[in-house]
Amino acid sequence: MTTTSVETQNGKTTDSGFTTLPVYPFTAIVGQAELKLALLLCVIDPTIGGVMVMGHRGTAKSTAVRALAALLPPQRAVAGCPYGCDPAAPSPICPHCAAPDQDAAKNGQEKRRASAKRPPSVLRPVPVVDLPLGATEDRVVGALDIERALVEGVQAFAPGLLARANRGFLYIDEVNLLEDHLVDLLLDVAQSGVNVVEREGISVRHPARFVLVGSGNPEEGDLRPQLLDRFGLHARITTIDDVAERVEIVKRRRAFDADPVAFAQQWEREQQRLQRRIRMAQKRLPSVELTDEALYAAARLCVALNIDGHRGELTLARAAVALAAFEGRESAQPSDIARVATLSLRHRLRKDPLETSGDDARIERAVAETIGAAARA
Repeated sequence: MTTTSVETQNGKTTDSGFTTLPVYPFTAIVGQAELKLALLLCVIDPTIGGVMVMGHRGTAKSTAVRALAALLPPQRAVAGCPYGCDPAAPSPICPHCAAPDQDAAKNGQEKRRASAKRPPSVLRPVPVVDLPLGATEDRVVGALDIERALVEGVQAFAPGLLARANRGFLYIDEVNLLEDHLVDLLLDVAQSGVNVVEREGISVRHPARFVLVGSGNPEEGDLRPQLLDRFGLHARITTIDDVAERVEIVKRRRAFDADPVAFAQQWEREQQRLQRRIRMAQKRLPSVELTDEALYAAARLCVALNIDGHRGELTLARAAVALAAFEGRESAQPSDIARVATLSLRHRLRKDPLETSGDDARIERAVAETIGAAARA
């Protein structure tokens, strides 16, 4: 196996000769426990469906996303693959990595030899792709490679932002201002893990598995309910009111700006501890049992809150299992359903003009009436 080293996000000089400055450490972010938990759960189990973050400006939304991506260990990717496939298990639908297998299919022995040999790989940081508000659909999903069409006279596919985000994060700031058809497209791809492109006589399918994170300011409007419902988790972030915490935020940020490398080194032990927990949780996830009690608790809660469809139960179940894996437990219980209920359901509630309490209060009341009663029984 051929291995090439590339620069990482740890502020060290790599084999390629570049020195990169570290991003702000995830464990150094003050407060915002709900945002951090939502991101961690989606990293442990990407099938949860991503995170929608609504909050005031300057509340560490984008900082948290980039910090979490930098916290994860660098990943190996197939050298030259525009989709960053895992060399240990290249995607069977990858146009780049599946091509040798198609040729080898003519000879069974050659195919077996090719499959037993890993392709050359590179070490790269976990990708974090920002999707700008003005991006066109072709820029997002990919389109005809005009340069090759003009120079070589061939039809070729130019991968878009979804290809770059594969096995990483796709971050959309001000997602509530993004055109609805693009949001719908992104949510479809995030759920299926496959991007299908039909353009100018080109038909391409490629892997696009990523953690979708959208953020926005509620003062600038909300997403349409049917689109908001497609996000797995919904975190609400508010400006911290505690004076001591506000002071600590400024102190830490000033220390980071003055010397990013030294600041990152101060938090390295906490970073490594959290990194180990994430890795162990990802390995433990397939073996965590979702108990019948937890499943019934999720169903009762969704019925009590009149949640439309079944995405509510599915998200509750996945988030509860990921939480149990993160905390080192072998099974998810009704108490786990209760802890992820607000994150999973607040954006799925029907709007009731006669309801005087807020969304969070409605969920907490329903949790007490259903899961609390079930626990006593």
